[in-house]
Order: sequence, then C-alpha cells, then structure tokens
Amino acid sequence: MDTFADRLRTLPQSRLSRGAAAEALALAREFAAWTQRIEEPQAPDVREMPDAGMFAAADQVAVAGHDLAEALAACDTAPEGLGIAEAVARVAEAGRRCGL
Repeated sequence: MDTFADRLRTLPQSRLSRGAAAEALALAREFAAWTQRIEEPQAPDVREMPDAGMFAAADQVAVAGHDLAEALAACDTAPEGLGIAEAVARVAEAGRRCGL
C-alpha cells in the first residue's frame, strides 16, 4: 500500500490526470467501504470518500488502506472477500492499470 501511494506521489500531473488519480481514488473508496462494512456491519449505507483532488489521491489511498488493515486486525473474522489477500490483489491490479 505504501509503495503504491509513494509511486503515485512521484507521478507528474499529466499522468495523474490521465487516470492514475482516478484509479487511486476508486481504490481508496473501495477500501473505505470495506472498512465501514467491517466496523459497522449494521449500518444501512456506506459513506463515500470524497474526491479531494488528484494531488491528494495518493494520501487518500494510503489512509484508506491503513484504516482497512487496522479494521482487519481488530475483527475476529473478516467478511468473505474482504481480507488482506484481496486488498493486496486490488493494490496490484490498480498499480498495473496505472502503469506503476
């Protein structure tokens, strides 16, 4: 997670605007939703992470990833499909789509 975020931070604006920032935001939103489902399983709705701009996308994905890791560490059993292996796979997929 941190490596992916660090690589995003080094990208020029042109690459961020061609999809890397949007990819990172989508991943951050997905991780935030997973965390909410783990921490608040009875909540009727999942709150969406706001778009803080292309230059904040790396930080958003880092924070959401760390929040997810903390939530997974604190829960007894993660819901099906919301574990560490799935998160790592999502980061790898996002990295490939961003060309990182």
